[in-house]
Amino acid sequence: MTAFADRRARMVERQLRRRGIANERVLAAMGAVPREAFLPASLRHRAYADSALPIGEGQTISQPWIVAAICQALELHGEERVLEVGTGSGYSAAVLARLAAEVVSVERQESLAATARLTLTELAVENVEVRLGDGSRGVPERAPFDGIAVHAAAPAPPPALLSQLAEGGRLVVPIAAGEAEMLTVLRRRGDGVESETIGPCRFVPLIGEEGY
Repeated sequence: MTAFADRRARMVERQLRRRGIANERVLAAMGAVPREAFLPASLRHRAYADSALPIGEGQTISQPWIVAAICQALELHGEERVLEVGTGSGYSAAVLARLAAEVVSVERQESLAATARLTLTELAVENVEVRLGDGSRGVPERAPFDGIAVHAAAPAPPPALLSQLAEGGRLVVPIAAGEAEMLTVLRRRGDGVESETIGPCRFVPLIGEEGY
């Protein structure tokens, strides 16, 4: 366990802080959540590699920098309700749980949702609800959300997710742009939406009614 903690601390300094992640709450959350707990036993030795890793069902656990960049872009202060699209292993949900008051996470693969619930329970993460369903449609009965994090590439910003943003809320989503994807932040301002690009990224496609 000490070895994992040391690797986690190095990851925070070398992969995150030195590469532009400056939000101290995000850095602290990334330093507290054990990424190894969300990986198959055979891959735990690579938990703090600077890369995405397979978790089954054709899905991956995102590169640490990507998780931190999405969390930083959401600009959370601790009182917010956040929607996460694509629970995957549950790792990002665990990080978000340290940054927001409540996280609603939607996963379309039943086996991944079940494993994520189990891991989150084992880590005593109590403010995350994992749901099975089409995350591209959001969770309208729980809206509005102060932040929405999408862990899959969409052809365009899903209208359902934009409609579920609170005033001033932020949607962070990879948008397909030719052969790559661009991690994009959209912020609701009255009747309009402001857009800002963080940079290129690589994600699995968003499968669903408002995805692919």
